[in-house]
Amino acid sequence: MATFAYVGRTQQGAIRKGELSAKNRDEVVNVLRKQKILPTSIREKGTAERALSMPKFGSGVSDKDLVVFTRQFSTMIDAGLPLVQCLEILAAQTENRSLATAIAQLRADVEAGSTYADALKKHPKIFDDLYRSMVAAGEAGGILDTILNRLSKHIEKTMALKGKIKSAMVYPAVIMIVAVLVVSVLLVWVIPVFAQMFTDFGGTLPYMTQIVINLSSFAQKFWWMIGAGLVGLGYLIKWWYGTPAGRSVIDALLLKAPVVGDLIRKAAVAKFTRTLGTLISSGVPILDGLAIVSKTAGNVVIERAIMSARQSISEGKTVSEPLGASKVFPPMVVQMIAVGETTGALDAMLGKIADFYDEEVDQGVSKLTSLMEPALMVFLGVIIGFLVIAMYLPIFKMAAAIG
Repeated sequence: MATFAYVGRTQQGAIRKGELSAKNRDEVVNVLRKQKILPTSIREKGTAERALSMPKFGSGVSDKDLVVFTRQFSTMIDAGLPLVQCLEILAAQTENRSLATAIAQLRADVEAGSTYADALKKHPKIFDDLYRSMVAAGEAGGILDTILNRLSKHIEKTMALKGKIKSAMVYPAVIMIVAVLVVSVLLVWVIPVFAQMFTDFGGTLPYMTQIVINLSSFAQKFWWMIGAGLVGLGYLIKWWYGTPAGRSVIDALLLKAPVVGDLIRKAAVAKFTRTLGTLISSGVPILDGLAIVSKTAGNVVIERAIMSARQSISEGKTVSEPLGASKVFPPMVVQMIAVGETTGALDAMLGKIADFYDEEVDQGVSKLTSLMEPALMVFLGVIIGFLVIAMYLPIFKMAAAIG
């Protein structure tokens, strides 16, 4: 049994605080409901101290948690429940503690007279600019339930896009890890056995064999230096990418990379068009929408192209012209956006582009996987083959001499 500290509200609106001994949080919720108390916060005693000693990075809220919360919130508002009551219920039933705490704070702010959109601004790590802007538009237009439903669908599609990219990276990452492990085992444990045997026999070793033995000796003596060098290189690249110049260079190189660059471009187009289309259809001004989308681009080259389009609109021009001049967006995308601007159906056209490029990303992932699989196998085979041949060359040489 564990002890839980709770905060709740009675049907008359009075706040109740206390402690209960129970097996888990669900049991506490059931007990409080029987007492006609709606829980707004439940915390196992002792967890706060542990939390203080373990710093958390990020929001601690996944996209899946956010989708469930947003969809449930939309359903409750559509059913006619008051905003504060919706937040009370969601705070009590949300399993993610970080999100539950944030929802409880949102409820308190809304109850104190703040708008829901303003309350969201206090939690930027959980609710990004896109989320907050769409909620503000929904509140202003009196269609918050519709906007929240649209938001949940948008987050789900964004999750699916991220999943496709991640799935394309898993296989090559696994192969590279296997390659490093196999080569490490050969250099540190297997090759030294052969090296000792060759030393006992004496004679001059082939040039390839001597290179491998030298590499093995270096790996045995300075393995810590190799590890530290790889970690240092990783941190150096990460630091450089954090600088404006480094990020510009790396992002530009990524877009120009064969196969991978095309996949990154298609994914960026899908994300840009879907996000902007969702914002425009929700009533967010296009200038604000472009500013929000640029922050979520994930690539500084694409971000600059979007901001150039925003500048163009602010000067009374079209969106499509600067996008075409940037050479980042494919000609078909630029032409379809131009048609959408001309016909006054830009949001619908952006949605069609996003659907098309979602399929293109699917095909790009399949193509990348099919190309990388044989390439990585050949890479792994060449490295291991080189090591094996280098070790057997002296044996062949001795066998020829004996024969």
